[in-house]
Amino acid sequence: MILYPAIDILDGSAVRLVKGDFDAKKVYDEDPLAAARGWVQAGAEYLHVVDLDGAKSGAPVNLGHLRRIAGELGVPVQYGGGLRSAQAVGDALAAGAARVILGTAAFAQTGLLEQVLGEHGEERVLVSVDVRGGHVTTAGWTETTEITTEAVIDSLAERGASNLVFTNVDRDGMLEGPDLEEVRRVARAVRGSLIYSGGIGQLADLEGLAGLGEMSVQGVVVGKALYEHRFTVPEALAALGS
Repeated sequence: MILYPAIDILDGSAVRLVKGDFDAKKVYDEDPLAAARGWVQAGAEYLHVVDLDGAKSGAPVNLGHLRRIAGELGVPVQYGGGLRSAQAVGDALAAGAARVILGTAAFAQTGLLEQVLGEHGEERVLVSVDVRGGHVTTAGWTETTEITTEAVIDSLAERGASNLVFTNVDRDGMLEGPDLEEVRRVARAVRGSLIYSGGIGQLADLEGLAGLGEMSVQGVVVGKALYEHRFTVPEALAALGS
């Protein structure tokens, strides 16, 4: 299972939020590149970069930081936040993203997901399924819909999107661990691959995800636990069997 250290960028700094609340942020590094370099030097082979400014504004804001991170560190970077047009997706890939993550646009922009999949291929396009209280949330986690997780996953699969990032927003930044039964249920609904995000707080959480034995669960995003030194990158990799 792949470890994806998270670099969430807001106002030019690497931050972490609590439950997606932009008013509950903590700055961990004023230079996102420095934060990313630290994880790579510690052994991380992949990175997860989120443009929180872009998620709020609806268009990428931090492509310059993406360009620096992808250009200088030599590891694959998946990038999301504000990618709500084919042009924005193309710009992110041109800036160095190995894969892009579509969120709100995959649900709200008619035909965009299909267009992006057709232009770039499903291996370079992930869809973010962000859930609060069992229902999908959009617009940078500021709006919760009435759509259930399973219904969204089925709909996305029918549209050609089989590689997902699943985030339990209620657990994000709380360090209280994933709901393993929820992850198992979601994993079995996915027809492709699943990257889990939300609430990882200790090595046992990573071991629990790996121990599910669900082949579709191919990665996990870890942010606050790494920044708060709950465990190291090498320890995380060992727990995941990487």
